[in-house]
Amino acid sequence: MRRIQVVAAIALVGLAVAGLALAGMNNNSSIHLTGQLEVPINDSKGQGQAIFRIAADGESIDYRLIAANIENVVVAHIHCAGPGVNGPVTVFLYGPVDAGGGRTDGVLSAGTITAADVRPVADSATCPGGIETGDLDAVIALLQNGGGYVNVHTNDGVAPTNTGPGDLAAGEIRGDT
Repeated sequence: MRRIQVVAAIALVGLAVAGLALAGMNNNSSIHLTGQLEVPINDSKGQGQAIFRIAADGESIDYRLIAANIENVVVAHIHCAGPGVNGPVTVFLYGPVDAGGGRTDGVLSAGTITAADVRPVADSATCPGGIETGDLDAVIALLQNGGGYVNVHTNDGVAPTNTGPGDLAAGEIRGDT
C-alpha cells in the first residue's frame, strides 16, 4: 500500500512540474520589424509588428501582421535563420501579390497558421535540423526560442529590383524572433 502512495505522490509532483512548465510557456509573441534589422540594412522608413498567439493545444498559431509607412508590399514570410543571417521561407503570412501595390498603413494580413501551412526547409547552417512539411512544432519553437524572423518584401514592378524603399524584393523590413 505504501508503495502505491509513493508512486502516486511522485506522479502528482511530476504533473505539477509539467503544469508549471506549461504555465510558464510563452504562447504570445510580438516582433517589431524595421529596415535596420534587414540583411543588408536599408534606410526604409517602414515599420511593422507581427503578433502571434499559439493555441493552448499547439495545433495552430493566430497571427496579425501590421505594416506602416511602406510601399509596394508583395509578400511576407516567416524564415528560418538567426539575427544577421538570411534564411529559407517556412510559412507565408501575406501574398504573393502583384508588384506596385502602393502604400500600406495598417493590418497587412491576419489569419491562422496550421501544420498545412508549414513548408519544408532543408537542414542547413541557417536552420539546424531543418523543418519538415507540416512541422508546426518547429515553427512554434522558432517563435518561442528564436532562430527565425519575419520579413516583408516589396517590389515597385519596375526593373531593376532592389533600388531602395518600396522596391526591396530581398526584404524591406524584418524582425527577429
